[in-house]
Amino acid sequence: MSDAQFKTDAQGRLVPIDRIKPIDLARDELVADIVKKARVVSADLTAFKEATFSDIIAFIELSAERYGAKVGGEKGNVTLVSYDGRYKVLRAVQETLTFDEGLQAAKALIDECVHEWTSGARSELRALINDAFNVDKAGKISTGRILTLRRLDIEDDKWKRAMAALSDSIRVQCSKSYVRVYERVGDTDRYEAIPLDIANA
Repeated sequence: MSDAQFKTDAQGRLVPIDRIKPIDLARDELVADIVKKARVVSADLTAFKEATFSDIIAFIELSAERYGAKVGGEKGNVTLVSYDGRYKVLRAVQETLTFDEGLQAAKALIDECVHEWTSGARSELRALINDAFNVDKAGKISTGRILTLRRLDIEDDKWKRAMAALSDSIRVQCSKSYVRVYERVGDTDRYEAIPLDIANA
């Protein structure tokens, strides 16, 4: 018997095709067909993304040449709008931040400030600071909550040193670039994204 008369099951066993239920064969054929089409769409999206990023970078360089400026790197958000304002292309870079060991120095200085101010400190301030350093279920500190501390207007030398340590401890863990394409809704000022992923299509 040839391999064409067998199919491999989920456990890696060769099963004669005539022993497989017709509905299971039909399901297998449907899944294989969908996967084949999905690979084509995925490859097209990858090619579209790479070409679009390259085109945007080339356009930014072309635009900068008008002023004799040289731009470098791929960072920064850019919005390009069609002449009639109907279409908009957004290239955005999202950075994931983390903290190095300097965060511990900042926390120690903040703790000293809170201890010194305990008698006169509002309970809300203590709660805000304690909450900022709480970890989530995955054991990670929320960068957003930590960075809110820098917005507090506190004129204290030790606090300022703590905020400096906090700023110095920030590191970019990774950055992710993405592109979104929008179309204006009728004659309104509202834009809707043209779906580029299957979940939003």
